Amino acid sequence: MIITIERLGHLGDGIAQGESGPIFVAGMLPGEVVEGELEGDRLHNAKILTPSPARVKPPCSHARSCGGCLMQHASDALVADWKTASVEGALAGQGLHAPFRPILTSPPRTRRRATFAARRTKGGAMIGFHARGSAALIPIPNCQLVHPDLMAAMPGLEELVRLGGSRTQEVSLMVTKALGGPDVVVTGGKPLDSALRLELARVVEAHGLSRLTWEDETVALRATPIQTLGDSRVAPPAGAFLQATEHGERALLETVCEALGPQKKIVDLFAGIGTFALPLARTAEIHAVEGDPAMIAALDKAARNTEGLKPVRSEARDLFRRPLEPDEFKSVTGVVIDPPRAGAEAQVRCLAHSTVPVIAMVSCNPVTFARDAKTLVQAGYRLEWVQVVDQFRWSAHVELVGRFVR
Repeated sequence: MIITIERLGHLGDGIAQGESGPIFVAGMLPGEVVEGELEGDRLHNAKILTPSPARVKPPCSHARSCGGCLMQHASDALVADWKTASVEGALAGQGLHAPFRPILTSPPRTRRRATFAARRTKGGAMIGFHARGSAALIPIPNCQLVHPDLMAAMPGLEELVRLGGSRTQEVSLMVTKALGGPDVVVTGGKPLDSALRLELARVVEAHGLSRLTWEDETVALRATPIQTLGDSRVAPPAGAFLQATEHGERALLETVCEALGPQKKIVDLFAGIGTFALPLARTAEIHAVEGDPAMIAALDKAARNTEGLKPVRSEARDLFRRPLEPDEFKSVTGVVIDPPRAGAEAQVRCLAHSTVPVIAMVSCNPVTFARDAKTLVQAGYRLEWVQVVDQFRWSAHVELVGRFVR
């Protein structure tokens, strides 16, 4: 069967229109003519007859087999247009439109946190990412995505897997770049006993890891895994959320600062460990609200130990079940809200009935962003502009900031 790809789907598949509906083809680009075998709504064993001018040679030697990156075969310009269009389309679906700023994309080899899959083998250990749509594990010694500091940690990670992994069950390794060395969280490993604890602690020391958490237990703490946010040094709990790249974090922060402008009192909703709250506290009084008590405790400690900040009030509160009410925004001059992928439907409804003059909304999901944006617009806010930030390079993920004004 021969078809012509018309567009990209939200997961990066090429899509053509068939007689009975859309046909999906992995790894193809708009305008390409391809031939393959149709099974259901997917074309398999696809061969490119006419390539797109936007097709490029993947920069990574693992691109054909590894499922960690979806879009290395596409030019940066095509990916930028596709990601921007995904946000525009989500807004249009809610009847909303706004000016878009040029996308900001993180460079290669800057991902400072990653979750690797691993398995103990007869000869040692295998660590990498899964093949696309498969449980097959692909080693990635030449990965062009993750930060060199994470790749340099591979020998230590392999030793952890040899000691505490299984040949029948995968181990998950969440690794985060930190001052003091990589911060590692392991799940799926062997149950801990005294001998294994000693061996794991030895690996942490020998390979310069900062902290090792095995399931929910801190096995070894060689150095506090510090993250720098503005002028503050934060010691986050194991596995705490952190923006994927330093470039992406900086781009989001600068955009949020521009969106808010000079403010006297800011509420930071879903504040995490203080990505926005701590830098903003240099010039504004902050009320930081976060549902995870451990993360808000880390933020609070960092604020108290940083000189020159305006007052920072920290509150542990489940904003899904108990959002801030409109009267709690009295005297607040700006809000930054950065919810998880599900968005913040309940909190946004309350925010929409407040008198806050300006809101910077950060999102990792265009669909829930558009839904929540509509709530604000219907209540009298105007979406002035949108900034797309691509810190998940070569993936289908996207982040964005929208500026809303009364």
